[in-house]
Amino acid sequence: MFHKWNKENIIFDGLHEADVWADSITNEIYARLYDSYDTPDYKIAYSLAFRLAEIKEFRVVTESTGNRYKVWVLPFEG
Repeated sequence: MFHKWNKENIIFDGLHEADVWADSITNEIYARLYDSYDTPDYKIAYSLAFRLAEIKEFRVVTESTGNRYKVWVLPFEG
């Protein structure tokens, strides 16, 4: 399956800032601007995964490789 990635290099100091950022990313993924996100900030990935998991239409997948964290969604087939 082909994924449309959004890769950014921003790192936040606190979880609250990362969660606010993740909320905007969730909206963009829900709008289908892209379906995958790559970040060096584990706080963004953590918040994004939980926010996306609340959306019934998505199955959330996460992966960490070295110092990068990836979150992507697949359509829920159920």
